[in-house]
Amino acid sequence: MGNYNELKVWKKSVEFAIAIYRATANFPADEVFGLRLQMRRAAVSVASNLAEGAGRSTRKDYRRFVLQARGSIFELQTQIVIADALEFFDVDAREDLKMRAAEIGKMLNGLVKYLTPNA
Repeated sequence: MGNYNELKVWKKSVEFAIAIYRATANFPADEVFGLRLQMRRAAVSVASNLAEGAGRSTRKDYRRFVLQARGSIFELQTQIVIADALEFFDVDAREDLKMRAAEIGKMLNGLVKYLTPNA
């Protein structure tokens, strides 16, 4: 379907995953296999699903993977709220992550619309 690594949303998703890794680095030790791991996996999933979908042979398959990436962004938005309620983030990190997640979510919505027949 094309070069996924040229997509702006893929690039931002990779940067976001790195930001999630950095933001979760100082989570409490008992969160190593809890919220921290779940957030990191979801963050990696966004860019990974975009890449995997681009490698599929049909537009319909590609759309399905973009929808999975969008689901991972929604998952992360929820996890950011939970981590913030537990006071795991400083204010700047929280706001940055929320902003990035919202921006990527909008971009994914646009890509879903583009890939949807008769949209």
